[in-house]
Amino acid sequence: MGSANLELIFDHVGHFGSVEKATGIRSGIGGCGAGGTWGAFFRAEVERYRVTRIEDCLFLAARFSNPPDRLLFQFLRRLLPCPPRPGVSLSAWQTEGMVFGMKAAEVKCLSITSFHRPDIITCFSSLFRYQIFLYFTCAFQNISCGIHYLASVFMTVFPKYTCRPPGNVSRVLFHNVSNWRLDDIWNLLPLSHEDHVVVQLQNGEIWELNRCYRFRRDNMSTLNYDYNGHKSGSPCLDGYIYDKSKWDSTVVTHWDLVCNREWFARLIQPTFMLGVLLGALIFGYLSDRVGRRLVLWSTSTGMYLFGIAAAFALDYYSFMIIRFLLAIVASGYLVVVFVYVTELIGMKARTWASIHVHSFFAIGTMVVALTGYLVRTWWIYQIILSTVTFPFVLCCWMLPETPFWLLSEGRYEEAQIVVDKMAKWNRASTCQLSELLSPDVYGPVGNKPPEVNEHNLLDLFYDWNIGTRTLIVWLIWFTGCLGFYSFSLNSVNLGGNEYLNLFLMGAVEIPAYVFVCLGMDIVGRRNILIISLISSAVFCGVIMVIPKDYYVWSVVTTMAGKFAIGSAFGLIYLYTAELYPTMIRTQAMGSGSMVSRAGSIIAPLCIYLSSVWIFMPQLLVGILAFVSGMLTLKLPETLGKPLATTWEEATRLDVEKDGSSGK
Repeated sequence: MGSANLELIFDHVGHFGSVEKATGIRSGIGGCGAGGTWGAFFRAEVERYRVTRIEDCLFLAARFSNPPDRLLFQFLRRLLPCPPRPGVSLSAWQTEGMVFGMKAAEVKCLSITSFHRPDIITCFSSLFRYQIFLYFTCAFQNISCGIHYLASVFMTVFPKYTCRPPGNVSRVLFHNVSNWRLDDIWNLLPLSHEDHVVVQLQNGEIWELNRCYRFRRDNMSTLNYDYNGHKSGSPCLDGYIYDKSKWDSTVVTHWDLVCNREWFARLIQPTFMLGVLLGALIFGYLSDRVGRRLVLWSTSTGMYLFGIAAAFALDYYSFMIIRFLLAIVASGYLVVVFVYVTELIGMKARTWASIHVHSFFAIGTMVVALTGYLVRTWWIYQIILSTVTFPFVLCCWMLPETPFWLLSEGRYEEAQIVVDKMAKWNRASTCQLSELLSPDVYGPVGNKPPEVNEHNLLDLFYDWNIGTRTLIVWLIWFTGCLGFYSFSLNSVNLGGNEYLNLFLMGAVEIPAYVFVCLGMDIVGRRNILIISLISSAVFCGVIMVIPKDYYVWSVVTTMAGKFAIGSAFGLIYLYTAELYPTMIRTQAMGSGSMVSRAGSIIAPLCIYLSSVWIFMPQLLVGILAFVSGMLTLKLPETLGKPLATTWEEATRLDVEKDGSSGK
């Protein structure tokens, strides 16, 4: 490799030496400061390894950049003459490109023919006008996902209820309070499981009404609350009377999901979360087979249709089936939209853009609270929430397929059309793929990248250290999801205005994601994760000691707990990707997501344990968060470290952690 080319590489590596963000790049002052220092280090490494070929120089840049970045890869790639000289093969560049976890098509796109030519990554993967439009269009639909995930909070409300008497009531007696209407009694005093209501019918019969049973008194001469005479009992054959002071109708009251049918209502949210797990598996696979756009279209349409259909379900079983299908498509959209956004948004904005997709999910939670406050009939409430999807259904046909996916499938002409459309919207000159791609790439449709060795879930237990790391990461995923949904679902039980409580639980997520974006690049991923998990455990403990009458403080503390657990749950996505080498990174992310869905299935069941002890949900989440936070101390820090490409590099993170802790 010529000395002129080598010096040029040192200059550009120094320019990129101030890269500080794992998924972005911040331009430094080339040749001086941090960039110059890193460039000098890189020069020393080149001399140490006696590099003579430009591809070997690139490999070192990929290994020692902070962190390895696609832009650095493409910048160095520009130094190659066109066509490639002998000894510099496209397959070699593909191999080095996989260091970054890049798709084969993305690597192929970096076969740049001239130093001054615009590269394909800049051409269709930056944050310009068209990409901004696509981002907010897709993110808006994320509001619907947040809506459907938490809509059952108010649909499955259990109002006060009692057995319906076999006739018209003429007088009601509850302890020492007498009235003519049962609704007035409920407004005065709440009913506990032990209490009963005494009613006198127009035919003179006297009945004691409990929640699940009713008793007819033989002595009808006097109407007293306490009675020691003979009475005959029977189940609630005539149905139930419900308190309608808050909700005119819920799923519970519509199908009488009380008493021995109460567990039917308890299964509504766990069954939905089971559909979420299944949807992530199905549509994550389909998006790689049929494309991102088709999946976004189908899942969005499915959300709208199934959401409306749920409001008109004929019975409980059809309602559950429709909700299960709704969960599958909502989860499918939520999974694929992250991939879609990542492939369209530029490197500089990718971290913020991907994390703040969660913010639109939080807006969906706030919409649920507002709609629940305004609409008190469950099927109207369900229809209104489902209409949020309708604007996206009307314009989703405008979404293009991502050029990266088209190129990976060998559909170069279609990719060119998308690139031209982006350039037109952005008022920029277009990129000709036929010029940017090397001749052996822009060839017959169907060219496939070299096959890669297959890996499976057992590789996450490569050795003792990696296996321990995997178990800790899984526990964090589980705890984060369990705490996230436990705080949200339990907010209606804190006292005060339940609608305001849920609204605040959604609103507090937005600053939590801002905190993650800012803090993870200052104090590190591991430290932010530890602080978030330990803090959520502390807040759970504080909630348990706050007197019941001070519900305002309970709400404030719960918001703080949701802020902390939301930060941890938002950060674990990125942290997991940085803890594992390229060849197993997808399996690590997928397995963590599956474990987290187990937490979301258990979360509503955890809330139901509050009937055993009111603070049982906080106790379970607090213990798991504290244990997870302490175990996170055993994980390595990944801030400023290159992404691992081999098992040796992944295990070296633990060695570096032990070495730094011993200093």
